[in-house]
Amino acid sequence: MSDETLLEVSDLCAAYGRSQVLFDVGLTAPARGAVAVLGRNGAGKTTLMKTIIGEIKAGRGTIRFAGRDATHLPTEQRARLGLGYVPQEHAVFARLSVRENLAVGALGGRDRGGVDRVLAIFPKLGERLSQAAGTLSGGERKMLAISRALLGEPKLLLLDEPTEGVWIGVIEEIADRLRALAQEIAIVIVEQHLDLALSVAGRAYVLDRGRVALEGPSAEIRDDPRLLQFLAP
Repeated sequence: MSDETLLEVSDLCAAYGRSQVLFDVGLTAPARGAVAVLGRNGAGKTTLMKTIIGEIKAGRGTIRFAGRDATHLPTEQRARLGLGYVPQEHAVFARLSVRENLAVGALGGRDRGGVDRVLAIFPKLGERLSQAAGTLSGGERKMLAISRALLGEPKLLLLDEPTEGVWIGVIEEIADRLRALAQEIAIVIVEQHLDLALSVAGRAYVLDRGRVALEGPSAEIRDDPRLLQFLAP
């Protein structure tokens, strides 16, 4: 894992209208390696991801990315700086084929061999190029969404629940790919699958009611007796 800080979130607050969801959240991510964001449903994990990418405006606090203050930049400018995002839902164009989805992802990239590279990461997609994305299995859709985001050549990839709705036999395959990717780029992963998240990420943050309740190296978080308290429904 690189010691260089790529993403630095400080004192971040965010709300939906008058309903505040995030309270003074802090998080850092290195230039290479993965960081996990854990917490029960409603803890603020997806709101944090959407605020980092710019879909939700920060009410207070700062988001620094690649040495720049990105707090008030529009989403498209954050993407140009190297932020990639795979949302929890609706991450692929269901009516387009796999090939067409990848072509859309490659539009902003400079790597002409990018499609071949992501097909090497997720070879199952190469067998589905002509198939409509909406007819793929849950795991294949997740693979496609990650691949499409990678074609934008991100420095940091935000992944919101990359194994939700995925057959258990495919979860470990996705985890293996994420471990390999974390050797090359930064990843921030929101994931309910605790073992996967802590095996992929070197550091973890646990949110509770919109605040950081625990943070530290993944091994320490795994052994912290308070962890299950903050993850319980």
